[in-house]
Amino acid sequence: MSEGALLTIEGVDKTFGGGRTLFGQPRPAVHAVQDVSLDVQPGETLGVVGESGCGKSTLARMIVGLDAPTGGRITFDGRDLAAEAGRDLRRLSRDVQYVFQDPVASLNPRKTIRTILEAPLKHLTDLDAAGRRERLEELMGAVNLAPSFLDRYPHEFSGGQAQRIGVARALAADPKLIVLDEPVSALDVSVQAQVLNILDGLKDRFGLTYVFISHDLSVIESVSDRVAVMYFGHVVEIGTSRSVFGRPRHPYTHLLLNSAPAPGRRSLSAEDAHTELPDPYNPPPGCPFVPRCPRATEICSTAMPPLEGEAADPGHRAACYHPHEHGAP
Repeated sequence: MSEGALLTIEGVDKTFGGGRTLFGQPRPAVHAVQDVSLDVQPGETLGVVGESGCGKSTLARMIVGLDAPTGGRITFDGRDLAAEAGRDLRRLSRDVQYVFQDPVASLNPRKTIRTILEAPLKHLTDLDAAGRRERLEELMGAVNLAPSFLDRYPHEFSGGQAQRIGVARALAADPKLIVLDEPVSALDVSVQAQVLNILDGLKDRFGLTYVFISHDLSVIESVSDRVAVMYFGHVVEIGTSRSVFGRPRHPYTHLLLNSAPAPGRRSLSAEDAHTELPDPYNPPPGCPFVPRCPRATEICSTAMPPLEGEAADPGHRAACYHPHEHGAP
């Protein structure tokens, strides 16, 4: 892990279910996140991308304390998040905030926007009533919404406006890190661009650090400084946005990029409809991508490959025994 990281994730696992029944029979367990290690530097945007079910949203929920890791450790600014979530949730919530995927569902339909945005100011800051009013107007201006909208209800807003309110709520307590879980996936393309531009401006204005979760490769490429590619709960590739998208090393990253629509591409790569996917209740001992991988050999089925860098770019790491090397097809 890099020195000076704001967020450090070390060997984190998350299993849902498990244990034993009253009669001693084992309960099935879903292995959602497996041995993930990452770091996020102050002021950067780390993009996390992968197919649905790869574990990226579970990872996001663990970062903000909504789920506790089954194993491993998450530290924020040198503090253990799991211990702090149980001891000082107010401090954790002030420093780490979350923007949800569904902008309208994340807002209480019975409360006005003023009440929604004022709640974190009351519980996480020491502002008095006048200070809160001033802060509310500042937040609305930051996300390009009129202060008069504060006395309206969530159902009166479009999806893009509702997501801006969600961003304003995340900003309310002046956090250091914001985790954005698919923040534009429910929005039209033109509205996506507006929200992304606002997020970019807020990052510079307030000195924020982002963990940006998405399955949309074009969005991840446009917003991220570094990119982590997840598959079946594992990080299988990580590097700068330019290196991961310009010369991907893991076969799964190649598959993602070749499957994404792009201008001028006449056809998309498609897998066999009968391709076998790994069982989350019974993870394979080796690389989970083996059934879909054109480069797989016998060693790939025996043990999960380590996340290793290449000589030309040590920061560009891939968990593969047979990665695509720089300059290789």
